[in-house]
Amino acid sequence: MRAMILAAGLGKRMRPLTENTPKPLLKVDGKPLVEHLIEHLIAGGVTGVVINYHHLGEMIKNFLGDGSKFGIEILYSEEVDLLETGGGIINSLTKLKDESFIVVNADVWTDFDFKRLDHINGDQCLAHLVLVKNTKDNPTGDFYINQSGLIHDAAGNESKCLTFSGISVLHRKLFEGYQTEPMSLVPLLKMAMGKNLVTGQVHDGVWIDVGTPQRLEQVNSLSSLSESK
Repeated sequence: MRAMILAAGLGKRMRPLTENTPKPLLKVDGKPLVEHLIEHLIAGGVTGVVINYHHLGEMIKNFLGDGSKFGIEILYSEEVDLLETGGGIINSLTKLKDESFIVVNADVWTDFDFKRLDHINGDQCLAHLVLVKNTKDNPTGDFYINQSGLIHDAAGNESKCLTFSGISVLHRKLFEGYQTEPMSLVPLLKMAMGKNLVTGQVHDGVWIDVGTPQRLEQVNSLSSLSESK
């Protein structure tokens, strides 16, 4: 199974750390975030990775190379102009090759086991999302998952909403009919939810959106604690 790492953001919330370094190359325990993530994906059975890039992206390419030093194929999808999440994925579909694939944000720090994810068929399911408990930064959550494992927009279940982790399996049929242009992934997901074509699961373990210098410090503290055990 292949995966796409979304790494084209400007990292505005992480400034000044991202003025000269792209966020995926910021370090935790002496190793770039993206390297930790790639190792985690490999442990989960991922055989190839596509990384989109924009801000200081050549630094990411120069550091990771073709992936041979990690034992995985790494391809790149350059964005001269930012395409957002949906447009960035559409721009990378030919390189992703598979009918369905994992998509994960480059700034996710988690102990989620990627072996828990599998291909989806595209007829009964266009997307499978991993949800996590709400944080103080997103107290109302994003989506609601029912007892059948189907995910929907709030629609009266706001009190039961959870947060989208930035980890998913998407089918290329989700993007049929769309051109490569700036667009968010969320409207596409919501349309699929309206057709009962989005499933999901809940992850109760470690999950941090490493979007600010404070959260980077938090992750480094967690890593140091785990190393000392």
